[in-house]
Amino acid sequence: MVAAQTAMELRLTLRRGESLLLTLAIPLGLLSFFGTVDVVDASVDFLVPGILALAVMSTAMTGLAIATGFERQYGVLKRLGASPLPRSGLLLAKTLSVLAVEALQLVLICLLGLVLGWRGGALRAWVLALVFVGLGTAAFAGLGLLMAGRLRAEATLAAANGLYLVLLLVSGMVVPLTSLPRALASVARVLPSGALAEGLRNAFDNGGPVVRPAFVLLVWAVVSLAAAARTFRWE
Repeated sequence: MVAAQTAMELRLTLRRGESLLLTLAIPLGLLSFFGTVDVVDASVDFLVPGILALAVMSTAMTGLAIATGFERQYGVLKRLGASPLPRSGLLLAKTLSVLAVEALQLVLICLLGLVLGWRGGALRAWVLALVFVGLGTAAFAGLGLLMAGRLRAEATLAAANGLYLVLLLVSGMVVPLTSLPRALASVARVLPSGALAEGLRNAFDNGGPVVRPAFVLLVWAVVSLAAAARTFRWE
């Protein structure tokens, strides 16, 4: 049942044009634009980890929040709750579908990055990067479910898109933190988006600190998932 639900979640995601725009078109478009036009004074080695972080945020927070919010409003979650599929199975299916979409995003972004001159990394870098992707997915999924489980669907749509835009601009994903005011840059480093971008960048940079951004993401993951589990309303 979990496999069938996972396949259904994937099909629905790939059929929604707005989901494809959010999860694939925007990250790939930003990497193509900023990787070829010298607007933010950033190399492709800086941009690729930031775009990877953006992709994780797009799928695990914004996409998950909007889809789950409308499913709750339209009674889909209530009907699924009455089916033989347990709620834990539904959550597992949603998690697996998010990870599958992220895998596709990572492959396409890395391939485009290599075409643009990205150097990639050694085995250690990839292992660290996958750890950060996992932590970032948990942190952003917690935030997405926290919004979807309490707000009306329209409010979730507005909140998720607004938060996505703010975090894109101030978290060092595309614009270097050194270009931001010092106080704003300090705040960005303790946001999940800033910690994920910094962690991925340091992982591929072979030597940058990774413990602090990993700890920041772990705290966000624990707090947001606990809050979502406590406050989520299925109907």
